[in-house]
Formats: sequence, structure tokens, C-alpha cells
Amino acid sequence: MHIPDNYLSPQTCAVMAAAMVPVWTISIKKIKKEIPKEKLPLMGVAAAFSFISMMFNVPIPGGTTGHAVGGTLIALLLGPYAACISISVTLLLQALIFGDGGILSFGANCFNMAFVLPFVGYIIATFINKHLKKNKNGILGAAIGSYVGINAAALCAAIEFGIQPMLFQDAAGKAMYCPYGLNISIPAMLGGHLTFFGLAEVVFTVFVLLFVEKVSPDFKAKIGNREKAKTPLPIRILLAALIVLTPIGLLAEGSAWGEWSKDEIAATGVGFTPSGMMSGIHYKALLPDYSIVGLPNWFGYILSAMIGAAVLVILFKLISGVHSHKTASAE
Repeated sequence: MHIPDNYLSPQTCAVMAAAMVPVWTISIKKIKKEIPKEKLPLMGVAAAFSFISMMFNVPIPGGTTGHAVGGTLIALLLGPYAACISISVTLLLQALIFGDGGILSFGANCFNMAFVLPFVGYIIATFINKHLKKNKNGILGAAIGSYVGINAAALCAAIEFGIQPMLFQDAAGKAMYCPYGLNISIPAMLGGHLTFFGLAEVVFTVFVLLFVEKVSPDFKAKIGNREKAKTPLPIRILLAALIVLTPIGLLAEGSAWGEWSKDEIAATGVGFTPSGMMSGIHYKALLPDYSIVGLPNWFGYILSAMIGAAVLVILFKLISGVHSHKTASAE
């Protein structure tokens, strides 16, 4: 679901980025009110879980792949606004360091995965849990919410893809960016997410929620107090275990639908490479595709997972420290 650069027109990217600005602004304001600065490092841990979940690629017949995101999971643990910022930072890290998702399309990817997914998932999950009395632990709501949330995000991405050939054509009448219309993009995106990828999101969400409830049943209750943030040891162990297991994601061969390189696009059946893809931005990431030159793919994958998780955890700790310093100075 990570839209690469040059699949969307610069105009579309600008609109999507502009749409995210008020979302980010409101989310930051809400986080300042709802989450004490002492708890901000937990957002880094949540972001790390999301980052790792996206490395577990799931293959489906036809040679395409997809993954979970963890948007509803974070929303249920820390709130949808915290989920929005956590996933946005994760997507930025993926784009800048690992080349997963585009630079110009960053706003569109955030709209889909950091806004639509966690908010839709959270609203549905809380509605179900509120009206279903027998669902004490909230797992049914989490399962349905996460499933609907990721499919809502996939639908948004499909629409963004599908409107490109209608709106942007060259002098010869050929699509300049994504060449597949809505009649192809929507079935292609939803086909995988209504089945395998949606189930992956459900399994990841339910598993981590049950694990957190088991090892730290008062986790949610502690979010609002001002005790120093401390991630329970079992949760840290789980994150480490998932990092070690990330090479499983390499077993899924092929690219996700809509994430082909400019050299691969012609081979997908369209028969040509859109001009916008040829002349667009071609950013070279530091560790493209979570690989490290000179190292086996599986080892590079694990190191990339470690680097990504560590950067996210450290970044939110630094943000917490800066916020604490500002608060102390103001006092």
C-alpha cells in the first residue's frame, strides 16, 4: 500500500499533503492534551511495532504481496491521534532511509495508512465494544475494526491510483502516471486486502492486544498518568523476537500491486512506461528495500529492522526530552 513516487501526479501529491496538514496539526494538539510527556516514548515503541509489521510481506496468488500496518492496534492502545503521528513518522522513516513509499507521495501514504486506517478502525472497534456487552476484552471490535480500517485505506489508495489515467494524459493520450483506471485499481487493491492482507492485519492486531493485556493488564490505565514511561519487559522481548523473524517477509516474492519500478511497469501488461514515471523524481534511499550491500538479504533485513525500530524509539524519547525541557523552562 506504499505508493511510490511518480505513480501519482505532483498535483495529486500536493492535494493529499495539504489534506494531511490539518490532521497532523489537530493530532499533535490532541496528543499534548491526552498523553503526558512522560508517556511519549511509548509512541516510539508503537511506531516500531508498526514498522516491523510492514516488513512481514504476505504473498497471494498472482505474484503480488502485502502486509499489516497496525494502525487500529496503536489507536486502541494510545488513541487514534497518537496512532496518526506514530505511523506518519514511521512512513517518513521508511521513505527516507529504506525507499519504501515515495517522497512526493508521502502525504498520500499518510492519508491512507496514518489517517483513514487508524481512525476508521478505532471508530468501528469502539462502537462494537460499546454495544456488545459480552465482548469484555474488546477483541471482536478490534478484529472487525482493524479489518475494515485496512480495507478503507486500500480503497483510498485504489481511488488515488485509478483517477490518474483519467486526469493526466500525454499528447498521445497515454497515461502519464499510474496507467490503471478505477476498474482495475479497485479490484486489484481490495482483492488482496479483503482476503490475505486484511486477515494479516486482524491477526497482528488481536495477537499484540492479547499479549499486552496478558503481560500488562493496566497498560491503558497508565497512559493518562505522569509516571515515567516504561515499556514492560515482555513487550520489549516480543518486539525483539519479531525483529529476528522479519526475514520471513523475504519469502514473499514479487512486488505489491502498484509498487513496481519504472523498469517493471511495462512488463505488468500495460505495454509502456508512463512519461511521468520516466521524468519524475527518483530518490535513492540509503538502504533500499531493507537491504545492505555486501550482506545476505536475510541479515540485511534483520539489521534494517533493528535500525528502523531503534531510530523510532530514540526519536520519540528525544521528543519527550525536548518537551520536558520546554515545560521546565516555562515553569
